Formats: sequence, structure tokens, C-alpha cells
Amino acid sequence: MRLRSKPVLCNYYVTYRCNAKCSFCDIWEKPSPYITLEDVAQNLRDLKRLGVQVIDFTGGEPLLHREIDQFLGMAHDMGFITTLTTNGLLYPKLADRLKGKIDMLHFSLDSAHKQEHDTGRGVACFDFVMESIQVAKRLGERPDILFTVFRHNLDQLEEVYRTITQPNKLMLIINPAFEYNDVAVGEQLTEEELNYLTAFGKRRGVYLNEGFVQLRRDGGNHVADPVCKAASTTLVISPENELVLPCYHLGTKSFPIEGQLHALYLSQEVEALKKLEGRLPACEGCTINCYMQPSFAVEINKYFWKALPSTLRYNLSKGTWKRLLN
Repeated sequence: MRLRSKPVLCNYYVTYRCNAKCSFCDIWEKPSPYITLEDVAQNLRDLKRLGVQVIDFTGGEPLLHREIDQFLGMAHDMGFITTLTTNGLLYPKLADRLKGKIDMLHFSLDSAHKQEHDTGRGVACFDFVMESIQVAKRLGERPDILFTVFRHNLDQLEEVYRTITQPNKLMLIINPAFEYNDVAVGEQLTEEELNYLTAFGKRRGVYLNEGFVQLRRDGGNHVADPVCKAASTTLVISPENELVLPCYHLGTKSFPIEGQLHALYLSQEVEALKKLEGRLPACEGCTINCYMQPSFAVEINKYFWKALPSTLRYNLSKGTWKRLLN
């Protein structure tokens, strides 16, 4: 049963450029412009009309955009829930300008050890994450630590939890790694390792969407009976100001927005592509978290029930649950 027909989320790519070179990501390899304030203002108005509730300003590294504070402030003032994930390199410098504008602020951290984290990120950013935590706390912000889990760093979860997130009273978000296009992240987690994540996710101060774990146990999305609702729950806007469908990672077509996002999203051509969500050949076995999370929220099935407890706890901790219900 479908609970919501309107889209929930906009993944707004402010640029594909990045000041890190993560081994599990290829976005930073792309040439890219930066989005403009004029386009953002118009698109936010249309996103509001379409019923979108959450704006994730992403990249690349979103803090590379010199007007990122203005985008966040505009979206926040319009009543959107705002989210942003950063590697921390620029946060200490920009923190004062960002204060109070990000509802869900995530610092990426994949190890409790500087060398291991910096090697995976391709740049020395561990110390900046540690500094960012203290700067954010001083400003009264409530950041989270986003830990991308691979087989090789699974044993680091305990130490990050014990020495970093718990002492600083931060939420530890467990983000199981996924593969896409030609980006391979290594061996998939075993059943035993998935069980470990499930148990770890029940700890105080930890957020794990259990739907992610169940989907991996089930072999990912299946085109014959898709769980993915990427195109109907999530709008993807590129730095070129294009609407990308059905999602960024497996996008088959891009449409120039040209100030007409509302009409474009409801057009017959886009509606036809929405119907292919989760059904394209490349969708078989997909476990991409950023599209599965909203997919789990709009249709009652086993993934909805798996995701609900942790999602409810997290949004209650952030004070965003009532806004999502509106």
C-alpha cells in the first residue's frame, strides 16, 4: 500500500567537484560547474509546490560552493529539512556562516585511526573532522558521524563509538557501502557481518536503517518486484541544473530545468521514466542507500517495518519527526 504519492527528498548536487579522492567514489573525477543562486531560489519554490520535505545539498564536497550558506538558509527558512554531509576539510572555516541552517549535519569518518581514514579518503582530513566536531559543539550544533562500512573497517566501529561518538554525545550513523557503475568497494558483507551490524545498530546513540541490512540479505532490488521508488520519491538535480532520472547513479536521462521544474517533473515524458524506477536492467541487485531510504518510507512492506523503528528514533532525536508528518 502506497502511503505517499508526492516526492519526499531532493538530492541537490551543488557541484561534483571535491577536495578529497575517496577510493569508493567516482564523483570527484567529473568536471563540474557550480549551481547558481537564481536557479536554487526558483527550484526550491517548485520543490515546495511538489511536496518535497527534505533537501540534501550534496556533491562532491558541498562546502566548496561559496554560496552554500545562502542555499541552506533559504531552504531552511522555507521550512525544508536540510541535510549536508562533509569531509570536514572546510567546515571549521565556514561553521559560523552555517550555524542553525542544517538540521542534519554529517561528518564523514570511517576509522578511529588517522592514517587509515586519510588513506581511504585520499587526503589528510581526519584532523579536520576532529576539529569540526569541537567547533560544531561550541556553536551548539548537533552533528552526526557518518561511518561508511566496508569489510576492511568493520572492526573500527567499536572504537569510533567508544572513543569519538559517545564521549562527544554524537549520533553514529552506520552507512553500509554499496557498489555502482564501475565503482567497486570490495567484498559484500557476509551474513555474520550483517548480523553484527544489526546488533550494533541497537546501541544507544547509533542509527542503522535495518531496511538496508534486510535488502542486502535479500540480494538487493529485484526488477521483477522492485522495492526501489527512486524517481517518485526523490528528485535529483545536477550542477548543470538538470533533472536526472531515475536516479543519479543509474541515471538514463537528464532534462534541462530552465525554471520549469514543477511542470517538468509532472510532464508525460518524466512520468514515463518514473514508471521504470527499479525495473531497469541496472536496477537488479541495487542497494544504493540514498534512494532506498525514501523508498522504504512511502510503501508499507517488510522494509517499511524494518526501517521504521530506527528512523523514528533518529528523527525524534533531531526534532524533525513532526515536520515530516506534515
